[in-house]
Amino acid sequence: MSIKATPADMSAELSLQQLSALRNQLDQDIELLTTSISQLNQAQTKFQESGEVVSNQSHITSGTEILVPLTASMYINGSITNNDKFLIDIGTGYYIERNREGTVDYFKRKVAFLNQEIEKCVKITQQKIGLRESVNEALVLKQKATPAKESANASTSS
Repeated sequence: MSIKATPADMSAELSLQQLSALRNQLDQDIELLTTSISQLNQAQTKFQESGEVVSNQSHITSGTEILVPLTASMYINGSITNNDKFLIDIGTGYYIERNREGTVDYFKRKVAFLNQEIEKCVKITQQKIGLRESVNEALVLKQKATPAKESANASTSS
């Protein structure tokens, strides 16, 4: 997605209102992409932390009492029966059971996938920022040209 229009081309082809609308749309797109990048970073951090927690569970022995989270603020008592089996929430109510190695691998793959998606969003955001800068330059050119046309029209009418 590479648009090669120069500010002068945009200024000549689009009206002031169209340029302004395009700039507003680009601002909204950039804001949405920035929010998406932030959310993807948060998800990536959670998967990284989950992978680290699973890796660190090898020292916990069977029969150890723990608190099991039901929600973010509610926990129940539980005990470890097997420290090498993990239940992974893969979304929309589906769970898979994996051993420690499989679980760590799952989280690493999720982190790698999210990293690719973040890179894609960053690239698109940079392109949109560049386009917005071109639109801003075109707006300045158009605004400078508009008073010149008006004064030229006024002098020829007199």
